[in-house]
Amino acid sequence: MTRKSRKLSISIQEHMAIDVCPGPIRPIRTISAYFPRLSPPSPGPAPLSPPLPFPLSPAHGPYSPASFTLSPSPSPFGPVPVTLSPAQSPPGSAPGPFSPAHSALGTLEFELLYEQGSSQLHCTVLRAKGLKPMDFNGLSDPYVKLHLLPGACKANKLKTRTIRNSLNPVWNERLTYTGITAEDLHRKTLRLTVCDEDKLTHNELIGESRVALKRVKPNQTKRFHTCLEHPPPWEKEQLQSLEERGRLLLSLQVLSAPGLCVGVKRCAHLAAMDVNGFSDPYVKIYLKPDLQKKSKHKTQVIKKTLNPEFNEEFFYDISLSELSCKTLEVTVWDYDLGRSNDFIGGVCLGAQAQGDALRHWSDCLKNRGRRIERWHILTNELPRTLHPD
Repeated sequence: MTRKSRKLSISIQEHMAIDVCPGPIRPIRTISAYFPRLSPPSPGPAPLSPPLPFPLSPAHGPYSPASFTLSPSPSPFGPVPVTLSPAQSPPGSAPGPFSPAHSALGTLEFELLYEQGSSQLHCTVLRAKGLKPMDFNGLSDPYVKLHLLPGACKANKLKTRTIRNSLNPVWNERLTYTGITAEDLHRKTLRLTVCDEDKLTHNELIGESRVALKRVKPNQTKRFHTCLEHPPPWEKEQLQSLEERGRLLLSLQVLSAPGLCVGVKRCAHLAAMDVNGFSDPYVKIYLKPDLQKKSKHKTQVIKKTLNPEFNEEFFYDISLSELSCKTLEVTVWDYDLGRSNDFIGGVCLGAQAQGDALRHWSDCLKNRGRRIERWHILTNELPRTLHPD
């Protein structure tokens, strides 16, 4: 009679305990203990592969915590690896891969040229390199936006075309601001923002660069190669009491015969008042005080634009002595059919004015017969003597 041997069976729990965890079991405080992060490597021979936080078996030898950076406070579960901040790194050591010295957003190259004669600021956006990937395919669809600060960002925004699926886009595109005065060069900053265009969701910001216009000399091209940065925490800048709403180009001429000629040339970068992102602007002018209410003149309405050109002139039959005590009020409005028109901005010229408005008025009175043109900043403050229609 043959006796069959009994087959020895081992449960899966016992099998895993024998094959995988033969040594003592140590509790793990956090899952990050399985994936230690090393401190920045110092110059020298390549370091050996770091040991695991706990030994797999006694054959692997004792655990050596010297190869990790330990936390200051002792832990009952053994050392916990941490990463040194740049301020804690040893002096003279090379910056690590997570150091701010290595920008992960990319670089931007562009040129600036200010033409003093035409009051134009040209920005040629050349290229970007090493942009941060923003899409699932590891690429981005980048474009560049320009803003002049301080000012109404929506009114003075300029934008390049979008380059699809690229981290090193080349635009070679020139964008132009008109109505930039010499005073703007001393007090304004140009912000260049690189964004990733998404058709189904909101566009994402990659990084930005800011350049003070005082670094640009008139009629000289200056090239910039800057690293993109994150926006500052004070991104929502405090609005000035008089927010800029655009620019207006006016010409004034005291005629040889008694009279004043006011030329409304054009506007630039007006604030958008309609839901379509544009306005339907027109200009009204008054010569105050106006007891008989006959000084009002109005231009035609230009549809769907933020940069209208009017090129219209209006005449006042008035002597030079009377002009010295008058105030010229110029306002820009957005025309709306069937409801009240929206006020965009205005400017007052006269003896009581300040800054460029006062200088323009004084130069006009001193140079009889000469046509003098000047750009003026529109503000959102309605003149005190003005009453809407």
